[in-house]
Amino acid sequence: MGIRTLLIFAGALCLAGSGVAASAEQERVYTDPRSAADAPLPPFSGAVLVGNTLYLSGHIGVDANRHVPDTAEGEARAVLDAIQKTLVKAGMTMDDLVYVQVFCSDVAHYDAFNGVYRGYFQHEFPARAFIGAGHLLFGARFEVQGIAVKR
Repeated sequence: MGIRTLLIFAGALCLAGSGVAASAEQERVYTDPRSAADAPLPPFSGAVLVGNTLYLSGHIGVDANRHVPDTAEGEARAVLDAIQKTLVKAGMTMDDLVYVQVFCSDVAHYDAFNGVYRGYFQHEFPARAFIGAGHLLFGARFEVQGIAVKR
């Protein structure tokens, strides 16, 4: 099963890099409720759906005022809720994730993140990387991105 997931991820990277994805029908998934009058929106899509595969951009667990929750667990919940919200908008669930990357400002938060992360899945966990990344935007502890395939 690990090999299958790796092949799916490798295939997705090859497809995206080959330009083939650009010719396939694409749908952008936006979850940011702010209007252009409130603040400039970032120059990327929250997620892009190509066929039955959803490519999720990096999400961070901050509120509308860009404040980070006080605890690592609170922030982990906030970022995973943001990922879940994006998946739901695309008609998917957390169990459709096949690959997740977690960028972390300090790997000492590994156990706190995992304690929250486990509760977001009903079935098997996706393949995942947990990367010590140093400073993240807005002082966030975690940034999470991933790839989901609709069952």
